[in-house]
Amino acid sequence: MKRWLPAPLLSLALFALWLLLNRSLGLGQLLLAGVLALLIPVLTAGLRPVPARVRRPGVALALALRVLADSVRSNFTVARLLIRPGSRRHAAGFVYVPLELRDPNALAVLAMIVCITPGTAWAELSLDRATLLLHVLEVDDASAIAAYVKSSYERPLMEIFQA
Repeated sequence: MKRWLPAPLLSLALFALWLLLNRSLGLGQLLLAGVLALLIPVLTAGLRPVPARVRRPGVALALALRVLADSVRSNFTVARLLIRPGSRRHAAGFVYVPLELRDPNALAVLAMIVCITPGTAWAELSLDRATLLLHVLEVDDASAIAAYVKSSYERPLMEIFQA
């Protein structure tokens, strides 16, 4: 079973997303969604570094809500800067964030969180994975930004993936 369905949640998500994107429940779309849901996880199994295991689903839900709230707040901040460029309070800059997070799946999730939050971009991860370099649209206190990333994102990710 594991050989043909190595990632059941991924297969289910691919099946549902294919149908949603095509907005059709026709027989052809159902068959194509099923084929893709079975083949893609099998063909991409080698690309996943280690199997991901979510250890604290409640923490994952809380993290998702925090990311949503941060993304909405950041959207308003970026919109303010686009509408009124003179309202910029601080210059853009780079922030170094020391990391304790080592799980490759957790690091990938952290990369996604940072990249979907407007005004921030993942710039570099050190070779030893101990330091993350972020580009931030407005940097008033680099240490406060680093502390926020650590407490809001890194700590929950460590509970979810490394506990």
